[in-house]
Amino acid sequence: MVRLPKIRPGRSPYAATGRLTSVPCQSIQRRHLAIAQETTPSAQSDVASRTPPYPKLLKRLQEVRRVLGSSRQLTLAEKILYSHLESPEESLLTNTQNGTTIRGVANLKLKPDRVAMQDASAQMALLQFMSCGLPTTAVPASIHCDHMIVGEKGADTDLPASIEGNKEVFDFLESAAKKYGIEFWPPGAGIIHQNVLENYSAPGLMMLGTDSHTPNAGGLGAIAIGVGGADAVDALVDAPWELKAPKILGVRLEGELNGWASPKDVILTLAGQLTVRGGTGFIIEYFGPGVESLSCTGMATICNMGAEVGATTSLFPFSPGHVPYLKATHRGSIASAAAGIASSPYQQNLLRSDPEAEYDKVITIDLSTLEPHINGPFTPDFSTPLSKFSEVVESKEWPKTLGAGLIGSCTNSSYQDMTRAEDLVKQASAAGLSPKADFFITPGSEQIRATLERDETLSTFSSAGGVVLANACGPCIGQWKRTDGVPKGESNAILTSYNRNFPARNDGNRATMNFLASPEIVTAMSYAGSTTFNPMTDSLPTPSGELFRFSPPKGFELPSRGFLEGNPAFLPSKGVADPTVEVVVSPTSDRLALLEPFAPFQRSELKGLQVLYKVKGQCTTDTISAAGPWLKYKGHLPNISENTLIGAVNAETGETNVAYDVDGSQSSIPELAKKWKAQGKEWLVVAENNYGEGSAREHAALQPRYLGGRIILAKSFARIHETNLKKQGVVPLTFANESDYDLIKACDEVETRGLLNTLESGGKGEVELIVKSRDGKETVVKTKHTLSVDQCSFILAGSALNLLAIKAREQKEEIVRGAELTD
Repeated sequence: MVRLPKIRPGRSPYAATGRLTSVPCQSIQRRHLAIAQETTPSAQSDVASRTPPYPKLLKRLQEVRRVLGSSRQLTLAEKILYSHLESPEESLLTNTQNGTTIRGVANLKLKPDRVAMQDASAQMALLQFMSCGLPTTAVPASIHCDHMIVGEKGADTDLPASIEGNKEVFDFLESAAKKYGIEFWPPGAGIIHQNVLENYSAPGLMMLGTDSHTPNAGGLGAIAIGVGGADAVDALVDAPWELKAPKILGVRLEGELNGWASPKDVILTLAGQLTVRGGTGFIIEYFGPGVESLSCTGMATICNMGAEVGATTSLFPFSPGHVPYLKATHRGSIASAAAGIASSPYQQNLLRSDPEAEYDKVITIDLSTLEPHINGPFTPDFSTPLSKFSEVVESKEWPKTLGAGLIGSCTNSSYQDMTRAEDLVKQASAAGLSPKADFFITPGSEQIRATLERDETLSTFSSAGGVVLANACGPCIGQWKRTDGVPKGESNAILTSYNRNFPARNDGNRATMNFLASPEIVTAMSYAGSTTFNPMTDSLPTPSGELFRFSPPKGFELPSRGFLEGNPAFLPSKGVADPTVEVVVSPTSDRLALLEPFAPFQRSELKGLQVLYKVKGQCTTDTISAAGPWLKYKGHLPNISENTLIGAVNAETGETNVAYDVDGSQSSIPELAKKWKAQGKEWLVVAENNYGEGSAREHAALQPRYLGGRIILAKSFARIHETNLKKQGVVPLTFANESDYDLIKACDEVETRGLLNTLESGGKGEVELIVKSRDGKETVVKTKHTLSVDQCSFILAGSALNLLAIKAREQKEEIVRGAELTD
């Protein structure tokens, strides 16, 4: 049992300290924020272990040059990716016409340097890793407890309550981390992406993260890719991780930001150009003279939201902006090593693109003329310049009242972001103004929080009426208990500096319109309480009767007195495995459940499948596996499966989460799926474009598989979700002719033709679906697939995890046989 500290009247719970130890353990205190202390972080001693293996990567780059020819010009993304290949020759020359058609064709087998996991996804990743029977992880890894902390009244109240409510899960995560040698960042330590940027990301690094916004680390020159838990397990067990070689989208930046424009506006503008599907299959690589004018954290913001256009990842080249940030975060040795590599001749230069490298597409953005943008509602790619936003609000009849403004999150919680917002608050406070909308502030990490507290930025926000939330995701991922009385179903507007704004994502209300903007725009518009206010041109009346207009915000890239460590109890545990630690999962728990392996693929075609549901329009991972209150079941597959597809719209009736059985009886989608599973009936889902867009949430693949789903047939897929489906043994197929979507209805019976041969031949072959409607008519639907040799093996074995377990057993048996022969 873990005991919360007793709080004396009038004393903030953040003043309490304690250590969260492994389970089982004696009664101890949970960690809480202490008064900030300006100390040298103990993490400083870990710089060597957090430095990319530059000698190894440079040697591998030489091998890549040999395989492709010394004259081959490579982009930065290609250099870092290819330098992490298990076998450059195999990956780069197989089926690529001797290396001339790598992009979009080659299957890259990669060995990442590091894995990071947030608490919601780490549960399932660890449950999968545990079933492999290995004593420790093959690469350094970290767990960050950030997703399960509710934002409501403020950090002092919210964090202790969230720790108490999620004790079982946090204990499980920490005990597993101690057993397998994983660094554990406790609840309250900060958001995964901010902590990764401050501690782990580095130029030339390659890492996987079980969150779609892992590319945030690309702001510091890393290849950081969001994946599902099963993909993370590949790296954790030292199996090569497979990726279809991405195409490269070059974004050339010119000029320099000024006035109200911020790095957030770069990606908001780009999202409007590309749409949520425009980056699918691409890595976005930024280059050009404008890069050197950006701060490191500004670059991270831009990379963070590359997930919103479907990009595999985004990254920046080594830049002058990286050096002061690395030094300020106690990684000066990495800055020196990276600077030396970045100044090398291009043949040995791992951290910049070759001078004549070619991109598949180039977009140019002039930072000097860039205007602030506001994106939304309901999708992050509906982009409107600030100067035109009031007109759009009027024409679309969107709410004119702004109910809440929320700044921070993993996207925009840097020191620079917060001090620019602080400048606006100070301007308004001097004029006697207070925010008319509710105003919430989320520091991204304990380091940021402690530094902002010392520099009185947080007190500036609080004095103005702002509510400082815990160092966690909170409202950004649905962990927000609104207290303003807005009823479900009532249309209302909020403005956030977050990255994603799908319906119901923040507060569970599908009618809430979340508009994305920079922290500066969110802050200024919160004072007006209006969506039609333009802080660049409009004025506000003051109590004295005078008119007030904001001046463009000013802030600081880095704190002049350095960063504070904050509460040392929030530092991570050491990544040293302790096999004596017991990882306990109660068989009666409703939060955690050990996994049962899925059945292997039967050696025949799939017959008798029925269409469970035909989805209309947008179907995100939030649609398939909702977050918010469901996050508490992330480690319990049967329980979280109760939310499967509950946000999906019925293409035939327009109803949400209403399904019909063959006899016409009505139920929710998960109820019908469970009913069919009990009857031994397997099924498929039919959907439209970009199925599974959004987060890296592998539960959106695990849940359908657990309930009997075998195929998802869509017009197109989001990258991460398509991979997640294959890892769990679900076959993702796309229509060869998108118009065939209209030929299929719910409850139609489906049989595959050519699927078994395709799987057994390692992805060679075509798959057709024979669709039999309820009136007996048969239709043949041609499909396409992207199955690789390894992915076919996953599906035949029942899942990637099954295959890993088989290989692990074979390795153990080989060791035993070898020992017997030796004896």
